[in-house]
Formats: sequence, C-alpha cells, structure tokens
Amino acid sequence: MRRASSTATSWAWMTLVSPDPGVEKGPTEWGEGRHGVGPWEGEWPTGPDADRYDPELLAAGDRRNVVDAYRYWTREAIVRDIDTRRHPLHVAIENFENDANIGTVVRTANAFAVDTVHIVGRRRWNRRGAMVTDRYQHLMHHPDVDSLLVWAAGQGLTVVAIDNTPGSVPLETAQLPRECLLLFGQEGPGITPEAAEGALMTCSIAQFGSTRSINAGVAAGIAMHAWIRQHGDLRHAW
Repeated sequence: MRRASSTATSWAWMTLVSPDPGVEKGPTEWGEGRHGVGPWEGEWPTGPDADRYDPELLAAGDRRNVVDAYRYWTREAIVRDIDTRRHPLHVAIENFENDANIGTVVRTANAFAVDTVHIVGRRRWNRRGAMVTDRYQHLMHHPDVDSLLVWAAGQGLTVVAIDNTPGSVPLETAQLPRECLLLFGQEGPGITPEAAEGALMTCSIAQFGSTRSINAGVAAGIAMHAWIRQHGDLRHAW
C-alpha cells in the first residue's frame, strides 16, 4: 500500500473532506491539517478490499483523527473492522446535570475498543471533547439508571460503579469482570443511589493529594485501562 508522505506541507491548508458526503464538519474537525496524509500516490487500490477506501479521501488526502492503518478508509469500513476486535466492556455515564466530560469518555472508550458507551439521562450531550471519535463508537441512550440496569442484566453484563465512597473496593486491587459495564456518575455528586444499589460493587481510585475528586473523564480512563490491564490482549493493540 502506497501512502503520501505525512511530512509534505504543500497541502496543509487544503479544505478538509468529510468522510460522510453531505455531513457538515463538526466543531472539533477544524484545524486537523496538522495531521494526516495527502492525496493517494500512484494507482488507486483495487481488488476485494478496494471498497473500504473513500474516493474523496484518496483524491484529497485524509486528515481525520484516525490511526495510520485506517487512512483513506470509509467510516463504515473502520467501524466494521473495529467491531471484529471490540472488547466485552461497556461504559455508562450518567447525564443528568453536567455533560462536559462525556466527550472525553467517548474518545477514551474508542481508544480502548469498548463495545458501547451508554448515556444515561438526557439524550443531548456535548460532543466537542469526543474529537469526532463518536462516529466510530457505538452509543446507546437510556432514560434512567433503572432501564440501564435492566438492559445490562439482559446482556449478562456485571455492573461495576466507579466512585470514591465509604466502603468502596480499591480499583487497584479489584478483580473486574470480563463481561463488564463500568458505571460513572456526574462530576461532583458522583453516582446516584440507584446506580450504587444496582452495581455488584463500587470501586474507588486511590488519591494522595488534597482534591476531593478526580475529573470524571480522567476517572473513566483510569478505570477502562484497569480493565484492559486485566483482560485486554495486547497482540491486538496498535
């Protein structure tokens, strides 16, 4: 496979091309000219895998927030490929008050090939922090915690809440289930009583400084990586 050199600068200010024709660029897609590759050099791909490539990206270059292995691929082809390697890990975050961290959670979930991110509460959320990775990540909405718990039970998933509350199990020593749904609360108030009651256990993240809590997006990344350390197959990592 031949790719254009990523060091070239002559095309750095070209108009960005959306992977989906007719879909306007989101707020986080501006300024991606610092990354990516220019137009495909040489003859375009042929053969049985040719349909994974996007003609517009081949012609104009690919500056999306994707790993090099997915350069020039269509969004649908990328999702299909990730689907073959997704982990049996789900992540849920309550969205009743502050949605500032949900985008970060979605972006991190995409990096770890989480099966699905579940938004609990309000359907609308701030996608800016997702850096467009929500296009490649499965998302599901639940109106309340009870409906999430019912869905998880039907899928055979064990719910583990993440919150620094009295009686919680240290995440650093906890054995996380392989088929797992990690449940996170809001910035500040933490998980709701319904979430704590419905979880198998609540895990805390060890802190050593003066702050009362860790940013919810950061906490989610720490917990997801704890699951990866226990269950992830590094042979499939980039």
